[in-house]
Amino acid sequence: MARPEDDLRKKVASQARRMKKADRERPTLLAQTVYVGTLGLLFVLPVVIGAYLGHWLDSMLEGYSMRWTLSLITVGIALGGANVYLLVKE
Repeated sequence: MARPEDDLRKKVASQARRMKKADRERPTLLAQTVYVGTLGLLFVLPVVIGAYLGHWLDSMLEGYSMRWTLSLITVGIALGGANVYLLVKE
């Protein structure tokens, strides 16, 4: 028959092993910085590409127009948000 002290000892030993493992696998400051930088690039690049592409398309039209620029910036924001969501979800 198992004694309550043995069960407690096993639980404490298991928790200590998990805590040591979590401490060893903790991401470093450099790894966290790279991760945040990657998130930023995944969001900003589609927005910037959309802005430049939209500006180029608007410059092809006669007169003053910002339709393509604003539309493609909006599409870039949506794509950037989806990129960030998918990376964080992973």
